[in-house]
Amino acid sequence: MPNLILADLGAEIEANVRRALREDIGSGDITAQLIPAERLAQASIITREDAVVCGTAWVDAVFRQLDPRVAVHWHVADGERVSANQVLFSLEGPARALLSGERSALNFLQSLSAVATRCQHFADLVQGTQVKLLDTRKTLPGLRLAQKYAVTQGGCHNHRIGLYDAFLIKENHIAACGGIAQAISAAHGIAPGKPVEVEVESLEELQQALDADADIIMLDELSLDDMRKAVAITAGRAKLEASGGINESTLRTIAETGVDYISIGSLTKDVKAIDLSMRLSL
Repeated sequence: MPNLILADLGAEIEANVRRALREDIGSGDITAQLIPAERLAQASIITREDAVVCGTAWVDAVFRQLDPRVAVHWHVADGERVSANQVLFSLEGPARALLSGERSALNFLQSLSAVATRCQHFADLVQGTQVKLLDTRKTLPGLRLAQKYAVTQGGCHNHRIGLYDAFLIKENHIAACGGIAQAISAAHGIAPGKPVEVEVESLEELQQALDADADIIMLDELSLDDMRKAVAITAGRAKLEASGGINESTLRTIAETGVDYISIGSLTKDVKAIDLSMRLSL
């Protein structure tokens, strides 16, 4: 996981949860007020489908911020594969807090577990190859670090975090700079030490990027044959990343061309939430 995520995740979790609780509870949970304030309860949360768990820290933060008297007992950990009908965690504490926090807690857990589950599925498809599967910036606004953390819990890897920690020079940047060599040279001058990646659409452009000392070269929708040729031409002088139009049926074949990375937007952008359920007992 990038150091940027490790450094910022704790504060990000607290901020994510504050926003979620403000959005859901606002000035107060009026339905929960039907229950006497002193009433205690227990609850268990199960998954209705197979999944890879992610988001435990967000759940903890929900109940910690709502009422520190709530005890959260985890039976699983982030990154763990679970089966349908398995109990993920249990709760003890004031009934009002359990009910008020239910939706926010499960929203985080079901969404981040969905990302981790999707990533594990894709990672399994390329098992035995040397390729690393990368996410993209196609994330939910305000939840980028959360989703990128979930990617790592599913066995995949992070691309750049944002527009600030690495260069990704694409077609329009190249045109505006006057060419691949000019764009790469300018990038090295603007932020020495930052990784410089450039997108190419042909083997000719690949050679230009190599000559200009790009760190990573993105092969945009090249044919399988051209990817293999790109690996041979590059011979380790730069990292190669395949991108564009990649799906489950093509993933393994692309991995076997010898590229270093494959970036896949669908790891984060169109996942289906895991079906979770909370059962309360008073």
